[in-house]
Amino acid sequence: MKREKVSNLIQVILFLAFIGGFLIINLITPDRTFSETENRMLEQAPRFSFDSLFSGKFTATFENYITDQFTWRDKWIELKSFTEQALQKKENNGVYLGEGGTLLTRFEKPDEKRLGTNIGAVSKFAGELDIPVYFSLIPTSAEIWSDRLPKNAPSYDQHELIKSLYVRSGARNVDTYSFLYNHKDEYIFFRTDHHWTPLGAYYGYRALAEAMGFEPRPLESFSPSTVSEEFYGTTYSSSGYRNIKPDTITTFVDNYEGLTITNYTNGTAEEGVLYDYSRLETKDKYSMFFGGKTPLLQIQTGHEGPKLLIIRDSYADALMPFLFEHFSEIHAIDLRYNKSSVKDYISEHGIDEVLISYGISNFVSDANVFLLGRQ
Repeated sequence: MKREKVSNLIQVILFLAFIGGFLIINLITPDRTFSETENRMLEQAPRFSFDSLFSGKFTATFENYITDQFTWRDKWIELKSFTEQALQKKENNGVYLGEGGTLLTRFEKPDEKRLGTNIGAVSKFAGELDIPVYFSLIPTSAEIWSDRLPKNAPSYDQHELIKSLYVRSGARNVDTYSFLYNHKDEYIFFRTDHHWTPLGAYYGYRALAEAMGFEPRPLESFSPSTVSEEFYGTTYSSSGYRNIKPDTITTFVDNYEGLTITNYTNGTAEEGVLYDYSRLETKDKYSMFFGGKTPLLQIQTGHEGPKLLIIRDSYADALMPFLFEHFSEIHAIDLRYNKSSVKDYISEHGIDEVLISYGISNFVSDANVFLLGRQ
């Protein structure tokens, strides 16, 4: 009996030492601001106040902070994924392991309040302008490639959601869904990332041409160039799945004389690039398009045509090169980083047409779309 008590005591001591050790390691390890593996900003320590405590905001933020900053987070995700695969499970961290090594992010039913706010902002914005406003929502690979999902994997119906939002948009809707679905057997989405491929973006361009009334270039008129065969995207990172074949990045539009790009990465004008090839040496290879995240791009295409403003997320990075020859200027604003008045910008720069282009996952969750209505 005495020996059993000693054994139990040793187990308790070892357990407490294990927990205590991790607590100490977490306390002395500096917080990270950005995860290159997951390609996102990490939650930082929240500032305490009694108001935030009693409202529940502090607790929720602190929980996210602990989760994001936990020591060896990336390795724990990989271990969890390995365990799930060993148990023959096909889902980890909200990502399905689909047919052909395709990683498909589960699409959840969106928050109705956020949804109402965002589509209301689009409708109000379109109704207040006297220039054409086009609205394009891009479905995810889990919708277009639903036949690759594991059997009985739940996924919210994006097609019906997009149709319902188009009814409420007040804008000229772009049927991007149909163009992608009609080419679903092609390499239109990355298998390890949430973005569409440049080929998928080409079919998005074809959808825009149909809606906006210009003649698109045929696919065979381009000379694609493969710039990377070693791309592992954000879905790969967040899933924890490994032993997956990497993606390929291909460009269709070459740089040319007369193309001028101005980038406002830090709020001031600097010379921009169509492709930043140095990004191919980093984890976030998709950011090679225009150098990645930026509040504002101003593009002088060297062609004749109207001036286009794109209110966009990162899907537009692969899309914009196809539009160069149809517009004299293309301006691209990302509301996540640019909080200035869109309506004032339209007036100041003589914009002729506006395109609101979002991946559906971003549109239903983005807390910045309301800025469309800012005066």
